[in-house]
Amino acid sequence: MFSERLLENAMELKEDHNPELRLLGIVVNQFNSQAKLPRELIETLKQQDLPVLESYISATVKVKESHSKRMPLPFYLPKHKVTNQIAALFEELNASRTQR
Repeated sequence: MFSERLLENAMELKEDHNPELRLLGIVVNQFNSQAKLPRELIETLKQQDLPVLESYISATVKVKESHSKRMPLPFYLPKHKVTNQIAALFEELNASRTQR
């Protein structure tokens, strides 16, 4: 299953490269709220008590556009929905990190 491979990869990275590595949370990227499969996968991860972050990053072509212009999305489109989602993710990660 996907989550098992994810955890195996993280443990391998920890053992081979960084014994201090901690899993703060799983970032849901390229999320499509209209599709059933992503919601089911997220629910499966949560049922396995994996730390799925609440701030999801939606799928959008604007990210690729910002890459092609060599400009981070917050500078390219500061008021875009995904820019706000990235900011929310940063805040969530920062809060999670300071709570530990």
